[in-house]
Amino acid sequence: MVAVIKGDIVASRKLTDQEKWLSPLKNLLASWGNTPQDWELVWGDFFQIEISDPEDVLKKVFEIKALIKKIEPIDDRKKISTIDVRMAIGIGEKTYTGERISESNGPAFIHAGDKFDLLKKENVNIGLKSPWQNFDEEINLYLKLAGTFMDKWSVSSAELIEIVLKKPHTTQEEIGKILGIKQSGVSGRWNRAHAEEILAVEKMFRKKIKNLLA
Repeated sequence: MVAVIKGDIVASRKLTDQEKWLSPLKNLLASWGNTPQDWELVWGDFFQIEISDPEDVLKKVFEIKALIKKIEPIDDRKKISTIDVRMAIGIGEKTYTGERISESNGPAFIHAGDKFDLLKKENVNIGLKSPWQNFDEEINLYLKLAGTFMDKWSVSSAELIEIVLKKPHTTQEEIGKILGIKQSGVSGRWNRAHAEEILAVEKMFRKKIKNLLA
């Protein structure tokens, strides 16, 4: 079993400087594996990533979300990034390994493609498809609810979430030092970003998929 993420950057054409999101995303993906075997960026703003351990996939999806929402908006008066990201997770077997991830195949890749095609219609930015229908229904409900605040993350909220996901045991005091703000400021950002809920969804996903894969 593997997990596959298929995604694209929403409204990327609005940015004149594509490197603002492209370089950070490439650096993040490069820390997870090699291109083009493990991940690939194609057609400018479409990407595909294979995650060998399905338990880790949602955390990585949230990391990408935070990274993109952290990109400064075109309009200085706004707090939310001009761009966003749409991602589908596919979980399943991998039956063929190509030289490029775009050539690899199997149910995990098919599930990711099927779900990706439905995201716009379902009006959500993150969705999942696996061999387990009940699991999908429950997790997709969590993701839909989480999307109501994730899609509205401000740049400062996304910065905080990025740190929390990369260093989950970091205290609010330590986060304050990294961001250069007081602990009271961290507490406010923590609540506005719904960090507790994000960590709870990720933890629940990890627990449930671990049981299914056992």
